[in-house]
Amino acid sequence: MHRLKYIAFIFFMLGASLCHRQAKAQEAHGADVIPLHAIVVGNDTIPVITLAIVDVVEKMPRALRKERERWSRLRNAVYVTYPYAKSAARVLKDVNGRLAAMSGKRERKEFLASKEKELKAQFGDKLQNLSIYQGKVLMKLIDRETGQSCYEIIKELKGGFNARIWQTVAFFFGGNLKSGYDKQEDQDIEVIVQELELYQQFRAYN
Repeated sequence: MHRLKYIAFIFFMLGASLCHRQAKAQEAHGADVIPLHAIVVGNDTIPVITLAIVDVVEKMPRALRKERERWSRLRNAVYVTYPYAKSAARVLKDVNGRLAAMSGKRERKEFLASKEKELKAQFGDKLQNLSIYQGKVLMKLIDRETGQSCYEIIKELKGGFNARIWQTVAFFFGGNLKSGYDKQEDQDIEVIVQELELYQQFRAYN
């Protein structure tokens, strides 16, 4: 009888030890501690989590789908071309400043030729890969950043004849070098530019 009591006591101690170890293994520490509501069902404690409300709606209307596609296409075009417009503004400011310090016609012509070659090497392939739609957005953004249309820039730097030639080429590809930027008419572009500027400032700050 004493032997049976002793064996029962050993099993009791082993069981208590195992339960204690299991409890310690399941015990959360530090960042793992997440307080939850729970309910007790029999011997089980079940966590209760309230999920976010999800609206189940029918298929998006065709008009709304088309508007979303239009916006996504425009947003992508602005994100792709805006850095080029910013670069164009910096280059134009630098070119105008250096041209102002030159008096000789030949010196100005040689400088413009070398600058054109430099820009072609730096941006030529990238700009050629733009779609016609992205090119149109780029022309508007260049006007936004420089205060001049592409036609005016070419005319100022390369002369009226070259400007007319390039305007004709742009026309055949569905573009217009005289495309201007208007904050009211192009307010969708403006919203996306402001979003992009905010994103860049956030990245720079962080």
